[in-house]
Amino acid sequence: MKLYFNVGYSAKVGEKLQLVVNEEGAVSQTHTMFYAENGLWKCEVDYFSKSISYQYQLLDEKGNVLREEFVPHHLNFPHNYKEFVIFDEWNNKNFPENYLNNKILHNKLNTLKPEKISVLKKHTHLFRIEAPVYNPNWKIVLFGSTTSLGNWDYEKAIHLSQTDYGIWESSLEIPENEYIQFKYCLYDTEAGKVIDVEAGENRFTVPNQSKDVLQIVSNHYFKFKLYQMYHDAGVAVPIFSLRTEDGFGVGEFSDMKKLADWTKETNLGIIQILPINDTTANYTWTDSYPYAAVSVYALHPQYISLENLDFKLPKDLVEEYQTEKSELNSLELIDYEKMISSKWKYLKAVFNQDKDKIFKDRNFKKFIKDNESWLVPYSAFCVLRDKYKTPNFNEWKTHKKYIAGKIAPFFTAKSKDYDTSMLHAWVQFQLHKQLKDAIDYTHNLGISVKGDLPIGIYRHSVEAWTEPELFGMDFQAGAPPDQFTELGQNWEFPTYNWEAMKADDYTWWKNRFKALEQYFDAMRIDHILGFFRIWRMPISATQGILGYFYPAVPITLEEFNALHIPFNFDRYCKPFINDQILWKYFGENVEKALQFINNNQDGTYSFKEEFNTQRKLSDFFKKNPQGDIEDQLISLCANVLFLIEERNGQLFYHPRFNVYNTDSYKYLSDWEKKSIYDLYHDYFFKRQDHLWYEKAMEKLPMILNSTEMLICGEDLGLVPDCVPVVMDELAIVALKVQRMPSENIPFYNPKRASYLNVVTASSHDSSTLRQWWKEDPALTQKYFNQQLMQYGKAPEELDSHLAEIIMKQHLYNDSMLAIFPIQEFLATDKELTNPKMDNERINNPAVFPHYWKYRMHLNLEELKGQENFNQKIASWVKDSGRV
Repeated sequence: MKLYFNVGYSAKVGEKLQLVVNEEGAVSQTHTMFYAENGLWKCEVDYFSKSISYQYQLLDEKGNVLREEFVPHHLNFPHNYKEFVIFDEWNNKNFPENYLNNKILHNKLNTLKPEKISVLKKHTHLFRIEAPVYNPNWKIVLFGSTTSLGNWDYEKAIHLSQTDYGIWESSLEIPENEYIQFKYCLYDTEAGKVIDVEAGENRFTVPNQSKDVLQIVSNHYFKFKLYQMYHDAGVAVPIFSLRTEDGFGVGEFSDMKKLADWTKETNLGIIQILPINDTTANYTWTDSYPYAAVSVYALHPQYISLENLDFKLPKDLVEEYQTEKSELNSLELIDYEKMISSKWKYLKAVFNQDKDKIFKDRNFKKFIKDNESWLVPYSAFCVLRDKYKTPNFNEWKTHKKYIAGKIAPFFTAKSKDYDTSMLHAWVQFQLHKQLKDAIDYTHNLGISVKGDLPIGIYRHSVEAWTEPELFGMDFQAGAPPDQFTELGQNWEFPTYNWEAMKADDYTWWKNRFKALEQYFDAMRIDHILGFFRIWRMPISATQGILGYFYPAVPITLEEFNALHIPFNFDRYCKPFINDQILWKYFGENVEKALQFINNNQDGTYSFKEEFNTQRKLSDFFKKNPQGDIEDQLISLCANVLFLIEERNGQLFYHPRFNVYNTDSYKYLSDWEKKSIYDLYHDYFFKRQDHLWYEKAMEKLPMILNSTEMLICGEDLGLVPDCVPVVMDELAIVALKVQRMPSENIPFYNPKRASYLNVVTASSHDSSTLRQWWKEDPALTQKYFNQQLMQYGKAPEELDSHLAEIIMKQHLYNDSMLAIFPIQEFLATDKELTNPKMDNERINNPAVFPHYWKYRMHLNLEELKGQENFNQKIASWVKDSGRV
């Protein structure tokens, strides 16, 4: 079988294209293409299968890959032809029209039955286009310049068949021997007519006079107009924050059904939640932090509904359960410790009562078998964590190092740990069933669910125990200083060993996305900047301010010398302390501070070795509290100019963030200050961009192509120039929060949002709109006049009328998604507003650890009954074209 490939591409002198044919289970075959004319590249391939998967690559003159397609082409060949001429287009993932072919679309068209087309021997052309149409009443037709294509007559348009999700095809005989121009159109099956023609210039193809050759016109993007593409509005609410009559002091997976009912009532099409993985480390309120999962696969037991288990509570516990349920449900906020300890008490009681039946359950056995790769180590981890009363496997008496063969016996009936291991596995089975049931219910209402993927893993987690080689256990991840925290953030997570992950073809990430895809249609990647570079600190640091970007192009000694900077290790890389600095930090407590500091007898001081890192000081203070001077001593440790990084025995240097604000910098000479400032500016704003672009483009395409979920990236913070470039190229939907603009402007205007954006008024890390309104009256006044276009003095409180204006600003624009926290919906109705405003904050990143305990003050049953409110929201969503 002969395949003749033709693709248009404008390459520079010395560059060339090649075709890569991918065959399952075989080595990819590459074919060099030759340039013909008018930007057309060609090659000829002998092929012996009825379907093909392939990609194009652009090479430089040395044969290095400059650019490649991230989405492969797929073609099927009819059996009655032996030769095919293929006219192709470069397949950009970032065309919204192409990228919409994801789980959201599949759910919206869940009744689609793929159609078949007949390719007859007399046919000359097969037209094929990727056009994910989310309106079930629309289909694709085409018309063109020849008589056989209708002579541009809408009434004679050729109807295409949807042979797969978003794939439309038609096989035709075009006998005319003339240049062919054509366009695709949208046809409304209810109206029975063409309702619009795609934008842009006419498409074209050439005549085919050979009877034994089929010409395949393979187009990749219907040129939609914005109003024809998928737009949606949604609600963001953590599952734990849901309040229903059925709950147990916390939101549960089963409560999602009632949230979905309300979402349907208000014309909203997407529900966004926070991470739902198990974070149980200590059974204290610190486990309420949803971004510190002890397993990236296991679900959190807090979300289990005791009333929806496969087996009922023991009769003698029913009255006690009802009493506790009533007490917990009456609380304004979550009592995490009381809730989780009670849930485990009842779960154990049910399990012990019915374990004989549980062990025989075929579905449970299948669940264990299907998930044993993560479920067995997770269950063993839980047993050992509880046995030794710590998740820190380095402190366990046994199994400090994970060895699969020594863990497997936990799941044998003879083991003393068998019942407890099976309990944890069974709880996961019940959680999976309840979540899947809630997701299926939500999907049946036509509503999509967007999950949240934390960038890091908990230091004492199953993954860190089982696969430590994939992580930088000697480092901590966090974020540099920003508007939330002037000292930066230390999440205490290990960093990733990307080299090891790359060597394994990113299998760890692919498996993680595959697990999430069981439930979610879209995914928010938390801190997507971590795929470009991470802010990392040594274990010796406790504050984020002592971090640096990794990977990064560091500063070398040679560079200091070339710039004539008089580098001195002790002066530049250790805390600089003189008499003035001592007095500034400690005042009259200087004598107290000197027990931690040596006098160098030259007007300078240095920390004693046993106290010369933040971690050493912090550990000492836990056992020996020192009052007021603790924070000052820890801050003084950060009074350095450069941070050191060791690679293969050689030292490299990274400027401390905001180095020009340190007390150390103030005591440099003026010319030294200027040289270091210039170096700092080059390090942070110039030299890293290409490296970070390359690193992101290594990882993200591989990971994105492993999932059908719509991917959104949380790209807030200190955003390098390469980030929006990569996100646009890979069609990762960006986040726009009005009060956190990436540009140097006071507020982001949602009207400026392009299609591949999610716009929102607040995030789970920010204060609510009502709280923010009172934080900075001068800023609020500017927002009131300049952004909301209101005259006069801003009111002291954000009233429902202003909240409505803000909401509408975010709905009426071109962005794909407008998603609002549930608190902001309630702020638009004075009757439904929470009287205790400060109870509505979910998280404050400046406070670590933070207690995540927000609960809606209204039951979802009550909210669903608010007809006027619900109709108001529904009308906004409909009027803004987001239905």
